[in-house]
Amino acid sequence: MKYLHSHTIILFIILILSGGVNAQTSLQKNEILKELNTDVQGKGDVTIYQDESITHILGRPMGPPRNVYTTADGSVQYYKMRGYKIQAFSGNNQRTSRDEANRKQNLINQSYPELETVVLFESPFWRLRVGNFENRSDAEEAMQELRKTFPSFGREMYIVVDEVKIPIN
Repeated sequence: MKYLHSHTIILFIILILSGGVNAQTSLQKNEILKELNTDVQGKGDVTIYQDESITHILGRPMGPPRNVYTTADGSVQYYKMRGYKIQAFSGNNQRTSRDEANRKQNLINQSYPELETVVLFESPFWRLRVGNFENRSDAEEAMQELRKTFPSFGREMYIVVDEVKIPIN
């Protein structure tokens, strides 16, 4: 009986303390919401505090790029980050796809020398990707221009998420 009585008292104390923590958490949430409440809807700043362990789990930081790279000739510095490219070709015919990707790459390079092109092989596919775009709208605009210039293979173009190089101005 004495054993049961002491457990009841301990349980009662735990319940009282946990109720106080919930009230404090609720109060903090309301204070934070009051700080975020503005007169203009859709406007405001959001700050995200991220523990270092999350960065290691994800494999790379999701904030602004931190590493600066330089081209082999040293002329351009750029960031590597997640962005968008236009996939202009994808084929898995081992006899013709490589040549087709290179042919289309040459055509695009002649008409749009400012756009970077790269031919990739990810077995069993040969792919041609074009551009380095920080946002999707820029990639879509460039894709529309490419489709006007190359209507014969413009229908197979689409936007993909990829690692891109953004020059530092």
